[in-house]
Amino acid sequence: MARTPRSAVVLRDATPEDVAFLAEVWHASLRRGEDADRLRDVAAVLARAERLEEERVMVAEHAGEPAGAVLLRLTTLSPVDLDPVVQVLVPTVLPHLRRHGVGRALMEAAVVFAEELDAGHVATAAEAGSREANRFMARLGFSQRATYRTAPTALVRSRVGGPRTDPATGARSIGSVLAARRSLRRAQEQRPSPEGEPTR
Repeated sequence: MARTPRSAVVLRDATPEDVAFLAEVWHASLRRGEDADRLRDVAAVLARAERLEEERVMVAEHAGEPAGAVLLRLTTLSPVDLDPVVQVLVPTVLPHLRRHGVGRALMEAAVVFAEELDAGHVATAAEAGSREANRFMARLGFSQRATYRTAPTALVRSRVGGPRTDPATGARSIGSVLAARRSLRRAQEQRPSPEGEPTR
């Protein structure tokens, strides 16, 4: 059986009609829950990208059928390193269409987007246990800058331990201090202005 040439890969902006496909291709990256909830999540992501110039959702088609997708977002390297970077988020290809140039086309879209926005860097992430994905990114010139780790809040609380109030000084914990600040900020936002309108 002859293989479809790589030139058959076409990139386009995602549309609301792609929500079901995006939910399928990004299935492993979406939060757990009911299918309806996941579809709403994808629809919200797509609506935000359509509203913001610094975000874009691209769909790659192979031989006329949706084959992969990626979310592109302009941000900074970190909250303190303000060098602009385009994040290449969840670049994913349907399993049966891998090794057909779809992944490379998605990354090319990221480079074009970065060039359009004058971003000096492109950043992406791959599952730590995915050798294929990490090798693919390495072949494209991506090197490891940091290790991104996550954990349930309750688990980290159990590991860091410590009382919420210092028994020696009676000082409040950082958590209670932050909660007090949030309450104060909400009160200030709801306080009427001199003209009788709530402050925002």
